[in-house]
Amino acid sequence: MLKMIIFDMDGVLVDACGWHKDALNEALEEVADFRLTEEEHEKHFNGLPTMVKLENLVKMGEIKPEHVQLVYELKQEKTKKVILENASLDRSKTDMMAYLEENNIIVCCFTNSIRETALMMLEKTGIKNYLRMIVTNQEVSQAKPHPEGYIKILESFDISPEEAFIVEDSPKGIKAAEASGCKVMKVKNATHVNTNSIKEFINESFNSNGR
Repeated sequence: MLKMIIFDMDGVLVDACGWHKDALNEALEEVADFRLTEEEHEKHFNGLPTMVKLENLVKMGEIKPEHVQLVYELKQEKTKKVILENASLDRSKTDMMAYLEENNIIVCCFTNSIRETALMMLEKTGIKNYLRMIVTNQEVSQAKPHPEGYIKILESFDISPEEAFIVEDSPKGIKAAEASGCKVMKVKNATHVNTNSIKEFINESFNSNGR
């Protein structure tokens, strides 16, 4: 029986992956005179926490170690600015959340974003109050692709992997979700996450009455 759904945030609940990428590139360009191409970001960096991205860029020789903290802080400021300017109430997601709440399904979120920007994003889009638990990269010792955050949520509610499923979009997020033992609903982006697509996945993956 389905008891819980855990959502990723960026690219699943909120169509914000482009905001993060653009904020990072602006910060990289200002501090280190460097930009990631669309292909590079998608192939090697999508779904990783910002600090991990920057540490990887140092290892690749693209930026200097002394750039890391400056870029990180500037990127977070730019992300907050773009959230305030662009994030808004998303009826498709709040309607979906209301449907899940009515059907007594526990809804949680695990994101590789930091807590401050995650809460801003979820608040502005009207989603936050539906979530029973929000885990960010600051509450785990290992971010995605490690499943720690997903396992933490399951254990907090004493839910088995067989009683839950996870909605993810990025390869690293999908890897983390699969490693948790849960079924995984893989989506291309946030526009594919709505009441109908969730109902369809429940019907296909659990039992005939959608529960």
